[in-house]
Amino acid sequence: MNLKPLGDRLIVKPLEQEEITAAGIVLPDSAKEKKAEGEVLAVGNGEKIVKLQLKKGDKVLYGKYAGEEVKVGEEEYKILTHEDVLAVVE
Repeated sequence: MNLKPLGDRLIVKPLEQEEITAAGIVLPDSAKEKKAEGEVLAVGNGEKIVKLQLKKGDKVLYGKYAGEEVKVGEEEYKILTHEDVLAVVE
């Protein structure tokens, strides 16, 4: 990945969503909602990001429509601001 977030931004790789429900129903791509959970791949050096103490490898929850989607090669990423991050999954 050749992306480096600037300021109070971070780059997140959205986590893959289950394709089969607990009841065994297979969901087509058109019926899936994008999951608002991802893994932090890179963190900017902005003051507000430093205060949040986010680091590479953290799993975070973010708003469903938050951030900008970017595609590098075959991989899709989200570029989020510090305000887009709702929680860290522990």
